[in-house]
Amino acid sequence: MGLITENNLQYYGGTQIFQASAGVNSFTTTFNTDLVYYTNDPTALQWPLNNFQVQLSTDGGLTYVAYEAPTYSYEVNRNTITTGTLNAGDVIQVQLTEATTQNNYGGYAYTKLNDIINNYIVAYVGAGKLIPSVKRTDVIFHAKRGLQEFSFDTLKSIKSVELQVPPSLSLIIPQDYVNYVRLSYVDSLGVQHTIQPNNTLTTNPYRNLTQDSLGEPIQDANFNNIENTSTTEALWAQANNRLISGWNGLAWSYYTDYFNGGFPLYWSGLVGQRYGLDPQFSQTNGWFGINEREGKFSFSSNLRGSTVIIEYISDGLSSDLDTKVPKMAEDAMYAHINHSILSGRANMSEYIVRRYQKERSAKLRNAKIRLSNIKLDEIVQAMRGKSKWIKH
Repeated sequence: MGLITENNLQYYGGTQIFQASAGVNSFTTTFNTDLVYYTNDPTALQWPLNNFQVQLSTDGGLTYVAYEAPTYSYEVNRNTITTGTLNAGDVIQVQLTEATTQNNYGGYAYTKLNDIINNYIVAYVGAGKLIPSVKRTDVIFHAKRGLQEFSFDTLKSIKSVELQVPPSLSLIIPQDYVNYVRLSYVDSLGVQHTIQPNNTLTTNPYRNLTQDSLGEPIQDANFNNIENTSTTEALWAQANNRLISGWNGLAWSYYTDYFNGGFPLYWSGLVGQRYGLDPQFSQTNGWFGINEREGKFSFSSNLRGSTVIIEYISDGLSSDLDTKVPKMAEDAMYAHINHSILSGRANMSEYIVRRYQKERSAKLRNAKIRLSNIKLDEIVQAMRGKSKWIKH
């Protein structure tokens, strides 16, 4: 049996159709995505949390009506839908939501973490196998730890979110955020411009204490320090980015000259005044920082109202065992679990541990090469720039 279980209608349209027969009112979907069900009442608050809708046709599939309360009722157990009494010839259509259908696209390149755990127990655990016995909870722990480590430098775990910088110049850090990859703003052409971190320019103080005239922190009746607003953050929010970058609007005066009778009298502008600028500050894309106290990204004033893209790394465990792992890294996951279990056992010979440590390293290296997705045509295109003469 092939590994593809969805037909074209299921994959591209997110739709599966069932033909009812006499006495049959239970249907099991075979989507790669599990059904998420809360209620069949469209007036309930939890209705938008369903990832599918059920529709009924009594004319052989020509027209459909919503199969929902108060006219109809159904129950869902895992991926099996049980409806009320149907007539022979009725058609039940299960339609996934648009977002659910789109999330399913490209899913063949991944396998679920739960499937990796099940496959590992079948292939490696048992009498006469590498691991005679192990608890499933131990396998789950090592699989999750492996996924976390792989997500940081091997797997394609970079996520991105597009947001608009509000007047407060702050955006909340994404829920599954671990570390940032890049922050950029989008111009009118849709081109991304990298925003630089402000680590060497300013900071967001974690504590802002109120002081008395002697400089001592003031405490309330419960002897807790009283917090105040940050002067540093307030000044940074009003800072003129041009004064930081070194560009003050007169750069074009390099090319401005004044003539007296056809001869140049003098050159105006910033001639000689821009010599020695520090490249790390000579940019006009803006700056961002991380406010650990509030759990937010903060931006410089010139980015107010701009559309920004936050690219960040997650640890891959935000969806628990339903997390998807690239198939190209599946063998490396098995090798990681092998090494982790064997290295944690007492009285295990060192040469066995080192053998599986080397196997883990080799398979992890192979996974990195496979997932790097290097294409020869892209390298050739980039190397064409070598023919350009770059002056220093």
